[in-house]
Amino acid sequence: MQHLCPERQYCTAFAQNSLPAPTLLRGVALLPAHVISRKSHAQGCRGHRSAVRAQQGQSGELEALSELAEAQGFRRKNPLSDKFEVLRFHHIEWWCADATNAQTRFSCGLGMHMVAKSDLSTGNTTFASFVLQSHDMVFAFTAPQSQKQPGKGSAIPWYSRSKAFQFNQHHGLGVRAVGILVTDAAAAYKIAVQNGAVSAAEPVTLTDKATGQEQTVAEVLLYGDVVLRLVSGSFQGPFLASYTPVSSHPVSYGIRRVDHAVGNVPVMHDTVEYIKRFSGFHEFAEFTAEDVGTLDSGLNSMVLASNNEMVIMPINEPTFGTPRKSQIQTYLEQNEGPGLQHLALKTDNIFTTMKALRAASGAAGGFDFMPAASDDYYRQLPEKIGNVLTEEQYAMVKELGLLVDKDDQGVLLQIFTQPLGDRPTVFLEIIQRVGCMRPLLDPRGEEVKAKDSNSPVLVQAGGCGGFGKGNFSELFKKIEDYERTLSV
Repeated sequence: MQHLCPERQYCTAFAQNSLPAPTLLRGVALLPAHVISRKSHAQGCRGHRSAVRAQQGQSGELEALSELAEAQGFRRKNPLSDKFEVLRFHHIEWWCADATNAQTRFSCGLGMHMVAKSDLSTGNTTFASFVLQSHDMVFAFTAPQSQKQPGKGSAIPWYSRSKAFQFNQHHGLGVRAVGILVTDAAAAYKIAVQNGAVSAAEPVTLTDKATGQEQTVAEVLLYGDVVLRLVSGSFQGPFLASYTPVSSHPVSYGIRRVDHAVGNVPVMHDTVEYIKRFSGFHEFAEFTAEDVGTLDSGLNSMVLASNNEMVIMPINEPTFGTPRKSQIQTYLEQNEGPGLQHLALKTDNIFTTMKALRAASGAAGGFDFMPAASDDYYRQLPEKIGNVLTEEQYAMVKELGLLVDKDDQGVLLQIFTQPLGDRPTVFLEIIQRVGCMRPLLDPRGEEVKAKDSNSPVLVQAGGCGGFGKGNFSELFKKIEDYERTLSV
């Protein structure tokens, strides 16, 4: 396949790193995670890609891991460049036409239970909204009420029924807000706007009637009709302080949190620079069509991350000049513009989680998954990944249709759903990351010790095991096969 960026061979180089002691997993060394950012060749690659678009009329073993995946062509560095302190993903809000049925399907399909709501039963005649939770993952599903009825009791002061109806008309089921927890939402909003972010909602203080706890919420545009929602305050509930708590029986298939949120845009560079400018997020990894495409289609992708790498946001753009339309271009057409393509949901035991998700799929009301990879893929997997997985685990990988990849730091197990709605747009990824454990640090940079011992508390580094670069070609083939069944 022709390289999209031929000048890479002249400017890619590897840097030596000073790495902490490795973590041992089954006796094999896994290097702790470090941040991946582009080398200087990337500017040249961007220029080459732009030229291509203009010309086409379109705007072995873990010891050898350093030679694989995202390690090639990147310098390990975390510039700690955030312009405001970011802690983690707080919630995801989906906009839909019918919140009752949407939340029911996600509850069944992902193993989530309802924890809060705002609808006619709570005095809200503006919209219906239901909040689901599984450990640290919080999803809200919101649908507008009739515009012919007076709107009152809105739990979100800046909510617009007309915008919600337009969103549904243009995009169908989709993510409206990516909520992130910050130390000071009002200050973060001010800094973001001062650095070029487009305001979507000025800071508002919400109060929980039961506890008096407060919460500050503000929004800036992320891409398309998706906003980045900044959340802070003393409120300890799962979503927004203005919602009514709901008691329900806890249900969980083992999904712990949102790992990363992926956006699709027409021109990656412009969106990446916009987000970097207002947030200070750093470049974690870059992929080009030569890395992740097939002979038929491809994409370019840049991964952005916060200082602590707990908020990770890849940005994709389509490539052109291939026999088939890029899956990113299909998304942009069917979504009628940029939007959130998929959410990666993290579990600590993907085998247990996927058995539950498979049982809930299809006629049970849950989600369908992409077909399994080829027999050759699974036959070659032990040689590619090594002895991190047992023979029994390799058998379960094939049985459940999982994909496995590794980088120079850890191992990634992953699987993708088919599109969630009528349009071939938004979908989900279920992942488990193995390795990359490091000491938890407090705000002063000191190790946090366990209460019952003097041992440091260990946490997993963000992005451990990469993003499945080694699986992209196999995945793209399945997506291409799937899209051949659609009139897109």
